[in-house]
Amino acid sequence: MLKYEIKDFPLDQDNLMLAETLFHNANGYLGVRSNFEEGYPENMDSIRGEYINGFYDFASSPQAEKLCGLVEEKQTMLNVADTQGIELYIEGERFSMFEGEVLWRTRTLDMEAGTTLREVLWKSPKGKTVRIEIKRMASFSLLPFFLIEYKVTPVDFSGEVKICSTHIGKVMNYFNPNDPRVAGESFEHLLVESLEVINDVSYISSKTSKSDLCVCSAVKNVFSKEGKTEIIKEVGAVKEEYIGLISQGEALTLYKYTILCDSVRYPNLSNEAKENMEQALSIDINEWYEKQKAYLASFWENCAIDIVGEKDLNEAVHYNLYQLIQSVGKDPFSNITAKGLSGEGYEGHYFWDTEMYMQPFFTLTARDIAKNLIRYRYTILDYAKENARILGHKKGAAYPWRTIMGKECSGFFPAGSAQYHISGDVAYSIVSYYLATKDLDLLRECGAQVLIETARLWMDLGNYYRGKFHINEVTGPDEYTCLVNNNYYTNVLAQYNLRWAVKSFNLLKEAGLVSELIEKTQITEEELKEFEEAADKMYLPYDEETGINPQDDSFLQKKVWDLKTIPEDKKPLLLHYHPMYIYRHQVCKQADTVLAHFILEDAQDLETIRKSFAYYEKVTTHDSSLSTCIYSIVASKLGLEDKAYEYFGESAKLDLFNTHKNTKDGIHTANMGGTYMSIVYGFGGLRIKEEGLFLNPHLPKQWEGYQFRILFEDAKINVERTQEECRITLLEGSKKNIHVYGKEYCLEKELVIY
Repeated sequence: MLKYEIKDFPLDQDNLMLAETLFHNANGYLGVRSNFEEGYPENMDSIRGEYINGFYDFASSPQAEKLCGLVEEKQTMLNVADTQGIELYIEGERFSMFEGEVLWRTRTLDMEAGTTLREVLWKSPKGKTVRIEIKRMASFSLLPFFLIEYKVTPVDFSGEVKICSTHIGKVMNYFNPNDPRVAGESFEHLLVESLEVINDVSYISSKTSKSDLCVCSAVKNVFSKEGKTEIIKEVGAVKEEYIGLISQGEALTLYKYTILCDSVRYPNLSNEAKENMEQALSIDINEWYEKQKAYLASFWENCAIDIVGEKDLNEAVHYNLYQLIQSVGKDPFSNITAKGLSGEGYEGHYFWDTEMYMQPFFTLTARDIAKNLIRYRYTILDYAKENARILGHKKGAAYPWRTIMGKECSGFFPAGSAQYHISGDVAYSIVSYYLATKDLDLLRECGAQVLIETARLWMDLGNYYRGKFHINEVTGPDEYTCLVNNNYYTNVLAQYNLRWAVKSFNLLKEAGLVSELIEKTQITEEELKEFEEAADKMYLPYDEETGINPQDDSFLQKKVWDLKTIPEDKKPLLLHYHPMYIYRHQVCKQADTVLAHFILEDAQDLETIRKSFAYYEKVTTHDSSLSTCIYSIVASKLGLEDKAYEYFGESAKLDLFNTHKNTKDGIHTANMGGTYMSIVYGFGGLRIKEEGLFLNPHLPKQWEGYQFRILFEDAKINVERTQEECRITLLEGSKKNIHVYGKEYCLEKELVIY
């Protein structure tokens, strides 16, 4: 059973806010934090929110120095409604986890059923005992649909029960002016425009203050037992009160249906909200639960993964993968936010995290989702071109560092817009998808166009110097080293991008599918030759003395910051030291050159990678949640099994154990994707290259075994590693020539290597 459960959970503020994240419900379109329906005491903080992926408003982001092109307006994901509210009164006594006596309590996430459950046995101040079971579901089958099943059973009394269910449209976002990772200001982004009740369904329609987007929330309360009901309209809210009599041992259940629709997907908003509500109500609740199970059964079938011999790690891995399917957008209008749909950290922005940490999982297990992620980047290609012009480039596409609808949201350009590598990351993800699928149609539809426009950016950004192509004044993945010349990661990725722009053109040309690409891009043979020349002459920093690839031209000139001297209460560094102080030191927030050695390992020999890993390990703080998984993968490649295992554990347990102390603001979706990569690309040694599929499975000594499942071309392949053998099984598709432990084999049905 794939379940995560906590019993007798603490009721202090920090633990409750953490649980709001860990037990949230989402389906890639909507997300609802796991707040108590009845609320907390007034003196306790809470991030009470419901979100729609890709729904946003504009917010002011003023610059102290108003220089040309600096961002002064950003997009921010909105809390769109509060439909969670349910108050329970037992013979006039209001249920609260903070009054009376809680005899026992549990919270459960069921990752096969796709539901969460809060169970409470509560004795009121006057001595009446009641059992409360609250099940929640964000439907994968009907994306705008969220359900709360609220069941009340008197244990030792019969009497009157009153339930008050609220639907609030006048809501605000959470803010914390002391944390740069969440919004620092409060603003009323959403304005209620209409409120109506039709056939006992309440509809609240609201409009954003600046982005001109609309949202409609709809709520229907269905009670299992007849009673007296009254619907009361308030300012920006609707309340429904139910009063009934129930007997000892008799269950009363409220089924609270919520529909959330936005104008990004639904142009005829109010009608489509009504149609979705009608669809939700037309099917028995149990059938919705069965649909949820069926969706997840298919999901787990395609991405089956298992660690044998370490229960906690196995549980953490499954939790992480479940959060990825909850977080990822299911249409081309959205992507994956850095916190999924679990909270407001990073304001719902999309980063390069998607392409480099999360899309690999979907490319190998859920191709329709991977396609949508690529199509999303294509839908904002014009904004990427516009962003390039803002940055001073006459051609090419510069994808924004953080965005929702396509415009750059990062006001701090040294660690934001200067990270040009994101355009290379987008290009890399398209190539990775093609190599795994051989999907020429997606390359023709949009992929090749993105490859060409991002390649054009490098041509305008870089220049030749002494016969080599240099890329100056950029920031690599490491946010503690900004505005440098020839960042190794950026340059090697640009080289790859340039080469694949040419290769994609040739692939389409050979297939007779290139005319559309030429028409869209006006690409010429001469320009393609320029791409090839720049790639061939790309400058990749190398230091003879140390035998490593320097992170950039100046990195080795800087003073080394001895990480052992940094007090724990001064971490992460970005919250305690001025950026300029950090930038002057050899200190890395995360994997940078080491990441390059993973994704483009053939650019350097193994000894260079080994020396680089050893060098950068000493100066990396791993303040970024994107870091330890990459160090685990490269440690695996280098045969450093203990380090690979240690780094993997840090990555896998990050959210369940709240190791970065900020999971209350939302999960770390990139790290979750990185956890998957640590197993498949790290311990499993998976690489998909032009030459085919490569595997090098090895087993950490702490485990009895592991297995994972991937899609490759038309095949579904299962890889199992135990202490005795490596077993590779072709579950579906045609036979494949694959490389295992450096030797080529033909996989027809099953391959066992001892």
